[in-house]
Amino acid sequence: MLTNERQQVILDLLAEKQTIKIQEIIELTNASESTIRRDLTELEHEHKLARIHGGATIRGRKLHEPSMLDKTAKNLQEKKRIAEFAASLIQEGDCLFLDAGTTTFQMIPHLRNKKVVVVTNGLTHVEALIEHGVTTYLVGGYVKGKTRALVGPQTIQSLQNYRFDQCFLGVNGFDVTFGYTTPDPEEAAVKRQASACAKHTYVVTDHTKYGEVSFSSIDALSKATLITSKLPEETLRLLREHTTVEVVST
Repeated sequence: MLTNERQQVILDLLAEKQTIKIQEIIELTNASESTIRRDLTELEHEHKLARIHGGATIRGRKLHEPSMLDKTAKNLQEKKRIAEFAASLIQEGDCLFLDAGTTTFQMIPHLRNKKVVVVTNGLTHVEALIEHGVTTYLVGGYVKGKTRALVGPQTIQSLQNYRFDQCFLGVNGFDVTFGYTTPDPEEAAVKRQASACAKHTYVVTDHTKYGEVSFSSIDALSKATLITSKLPEETLRLLREHTTVEVVST
């Protein structure tokens, strides 16, 4: 069986079952395990599936939104390094917007001695900010159960009262064509408003979000400096045609 035929068999099986095991593919194609693993790697690089332990699954749906608990442990070390680098860009006395999210949450310990003022829509951020002695303002609005983010018209109105030196946003996906995206239109609107109130906006996200496209557009890549982790050189070259990219070693 030719490579393209074998890979089409994999994609057809995936469309039927949503999640498949390597052994299933081996039995269906009579190919070796090493060959199937190479196929899965190639298909993942083409953003046609997501690798999981022992197999593969369909890529995330555009409206799917992981909970804070789900996101907290995923790629934690990458998030910590990205957060540390992002915090190093902050100057003493800056006024910041810190978006709800797990990577922005990891920035908080690095703000202790910077004497900054933080405005946030992240309910989970507040206690940590106070514990680290950071002057904190929490915007109003409706609290989303999954992400613990405040959203809605009250949040937008609250943000319009502030001006930020820097704005740090999390996203669910970044893509050359579709820019920065997130599943919820209300959360996207909050991110856009916060960015509009800032001198400079940074998107902090690990490399796994590349190529992911969620339902709601936040902004074009050019509207923010992207701070991320390891990506192939070809991908970085493409991204840098559209915006400034800072890559953090992990």
